[in-house]
Amino acid sequence: MDKLLRLNERSKYEMMKLLPDDEVTNRLADYFQNFSDNTRIRILSCLSIMDMCVNDLSLILGINQTTISHQLKTLKDQNIVDYRREGKVLIYRIKSEHISDMMMYAVNVI
Repeated sequence: MDKLLRLNERSKYEMMKLLPDDEVTNRLADYFQNFSDNTRIRILSCLSIMDMCVNDLSLILGINQTTISHQLKTLKDQNIVDYRREGKVLIYRIKSEHISDMMMYAVNVI
């Protein structure tokens, strides 16, 4: 049997209570995977500054609209971005201020 070196049984028990279960860690891994793609990071960087449509994102980033739309769908499916309709145009935004803050923080740290 393995012996605890730094933890006692009580702290081990407390640690085990606080650790997320496999379902949560799998969801977290999927969530953070969204931030591992260069195109999605660039889109999120733009959207952390202001709400934008696909056409404007395409022009700013120099990426075709199909790619932008595909990446936005991925981000929308993960509940990271949302949109509103203005006539025929969809305006995308980051759904949570926390994500915008995280993006701006990460840019400043790196």
